[in-house]
Amino acid sequence: MTLGGQPLLTGAELIISPGDRIALVGRNGSGKSTLLRIAAGELTADKGDRFLHPKSSLRYLPQEPDLSGFPTVLDYVLDGLPALESEHKAKALLAELNVGEDRDPVTLSGGESRRAALAAVISAEPDILLLDEPTNHLDLLAIEWLESTLQGLRSAVCVISHDRRLLSRVTRQTVWLDRGRTKTLNRGFSAFEAWRDQVLEEEERDAHKLDRKILDEEHWMRYGVTARRKRNMRRVGELADLRRNVKEQRRPSDALAMTAQETKSSGALVIEAEHISKSFDDAPIVKDFSLRIMRGDRVGLIGANGAGKTTLLNMLTGALAPDSGEVRLGARLEMVSLDQRRASLDPTTTLTDAITGGGSDFVTINGLKKHVAGYLKDFLFQPNQMRTAIGRLSGGERGRLMLARALTAPSNLLVLDEPTNDLDLETLDLLQELLLDYPGTVLLVTHDRDFLDRVVSSVIVAEGEGRWREYIGGYEDMVSQRGAGLSENVRAKASTERGSAKENPRATSRKKMSFHQKHALETLPKRMEKLHVQIASLEVTLADAQLHARNPKAFGHALELHGKARAELEAAEEEWLHLEMLKEELGAPT
Repeated sequence: MTLGGQPLLTGAELIISPGDRIALVGRNGSGKSTLLRIAAGELTADKGDRFLHPKSSLRYLPQEPDLSGFPTVLDYVLDGLPALESEHKAKALLAELNVGEDRDPVTLSGGESRRAALAAVISAEPDILLLDEPTNHLDLLAIEWLESTLQGLRSAVCVISHDRRLLSRVTRQTVWLDRGRTKTLNRGFSAFEAWRDQVLEEEERDAHKLDRKILDEEHWMRYGVTARRKRNMRRVGELADLRRNVKEQRRPSDALAMTAQETKSSGALVIEAEHISKSFDDAPIVKDFSLRIMRGDRVGLIGANGAGKTTLLNMLTGALAPDSGEVRLGARLEMVSLDQRRASLDPTTTLTDAITGGGSDFVTINGLKKHVAGYLKDFLFQPNQMRTAIGRLSGGERGRLMLARALTAPSNLLVLDEPTNDLDLETLDLLQELLLDYPGTVLLVTHDRDFLDRVVSSVIVAEGEGRWREYIGGYEDMVSQRGAGLSENVRAKASTERGSAKENPRATSRKKMSFHQKHALETLPKRMEKLHVQIASLEVTLADAQLHARNPKAFGHALELHGKARAELEAAEEEWLHLEMLKEELGAPT
């Protein structure tokens, strides 16, 4: 399938072959959804051709599936299915996704509508499956199910998603839509970001050679991502230190006093919960849970939709009283909350008034007066958007605006409920950087596994039947300690753990690292050192200003090797960090 575009797309193309697993990536507003809609036959391009093999079947999942006009969920799912076998498959998928087939579609929540729509497109078992943000409104259980299902499909898949973990695990090719054109990397998403950074760095060098003038705003928004990623690699080590500190502070015999560079610091103890419980209609939501959060901690709350994350969050912040137990809030707390519903944004208000409160073009940040255009530039808004009404913003732009407004208020405790909704990958990088730079304490509810791994020092997980447990580290650290992700049968596992714990108090934790893990931990530093040397050598080669003109093939080969080495180094550093944290958690000898 080759597609030519309208002004938003200038020479873009998308070719899908049998068995392909393609990640379609690009910034918000770059035209990804438009390109996918053209591929699906939902839109007609102004120029160019769309070709679908006559014998190929195609199904498309839009960002906002329309279930209206169908009396039941099953009727919606069965619409257009080719055979009786598909009907059986559809019913099985609906049962697996816990969506009642006899439900009226208008009564479904956002997550239930998304699961019903996924059942509809997957049960058809098409030759080509096009998915636009399939993880929107899904909880972690459903995301893990989707990831596993896509890996087992025979269909060719092209997916737009902000979920890095899903893209990394299910794709083998990446199409980057940038400034209306597409560039293709014949590797999965895990190699994309290093390759993209290399392409942008080369473009920047070429721009300077040709003495082009690059607008400051565009330069920061496009090429700044490379610098942010480099800074974030430094933060990998800093996050490891924070996680080790958190582990130490959780030991009752220790009294930790974390240092925080805040204008107005909270007390060392931010939140302490002792044996708190909460039930609704005799159903336990939180049962006998204790927790201590210290200044500077970054704590993630994860669990299935309906598990009680918001209830627990409200109890921890003092908005909801527990049925039993006690919650103590620390001294000098100044809390700012970010609601995932973003209901407080008046659609007629301009960006400037939303930030300043109206009547001014300046905002005060940490005692310094700053023009609102300069402040919002840090959140990827252009100066010509300052007078734009909020109602004209995309979902991702509204998310950035809410975050920008929240951070104008003095605070030392940020409470964020699904802040990653609707954000593109580059904006997620920006949010990650903002949270890692934030000098206070963060409570975070999100279903984004990669984001949790990059930001939090510990996660609190719903284990079922009102039981919650804290794990030091991010999502993958939790999976290692727990032995499974959330998609496993939580109740059965918990019952087994309780039984074995009576015989062995350490039974809920793995006893030792495997031989392969120990070997990797010993050999990875040498591998990383070798990659650093290789990258440095390739950068010397690429710095030759005449190489591209003298030998384009050699330049292209060096560029490709450099991208591969960068991707391998990043993967090795992440694996090393994961193994170090696992060794620390298991108390393995040094």
